[in-house]
Amino acid sequence: MTSPISPRLMKGGIVTLDPDTGILRGLIALQYNPDTLTRKLQPQAVADQPDRTEILRLKGPPIETISVVAEIDATDQLAASDPIALTLGIQPQLSALELLVYPSSIDLILNEALTLLGTIEILPMEQPLAVFVWNATRITPVRITSIDITEEAFDTNLNPIRAKVTLDMRVLNVNDTGFLNPAGVLYMVYQVQKEALALVNLVQTAANLSATVSP
Repeated sequence: MTSPISPRLMKGGIVTLDPDTGILRGLIALQYNPDTLTRKLQPQAVADQPDRTEILRLKGPPIETISVVAEIDATDQLAASDPIALTLGIQPQLSALELLVYPSSIDLILNEALTLLGTIEILPMEQPLAVFVWNATRITPVRITSIDITEEAFDTNLNPIRAKVTLDMRVLNVNDTGFLNPAGVLYMVYQVQKEALALVNLVQTAANLSATVSP
């Protein structure tokens, strides 16, 4: 029996929003939190070879990329005779992830109809705004740059029942989106939280140094 005071594990995942209104479109929770998360930050210098007066100047926030490897496994659901897992395996979960990089079928059909009608201007196909959620201080808009899926086991109908998925994402900052939309607001909250955490580190470090030099 679980103690009522036991900590609840937060699941990482991706929320999809309407890019203009911020209205919730979908939610993809990772079945198991990955053991590692790889992040890379590339500073945006004013120029590749700035002169001495601009050596510390920046054009904007760094280009940040995030990579996680998620595991999806239907073993528990199959053991519990879950009808969806028995019929489809983990295909619903994989499809939800894959559709992060698809235009909608409605947009495809509308554009084809406009093409057949001889319309010059084709409707732009826009994917939902993806928001990567890792913890309370890491909630940031992202663009999915690649999804690598390795299906590792199948049932008797060749439905995948275990897979490893690598998600590569680029954080969308205000240089990419501007300030006055849901993505820009989310990014600014993300950066301000970083600044607050860095301030906590400064205060803690100063306190530790003070304690060290005290007689």
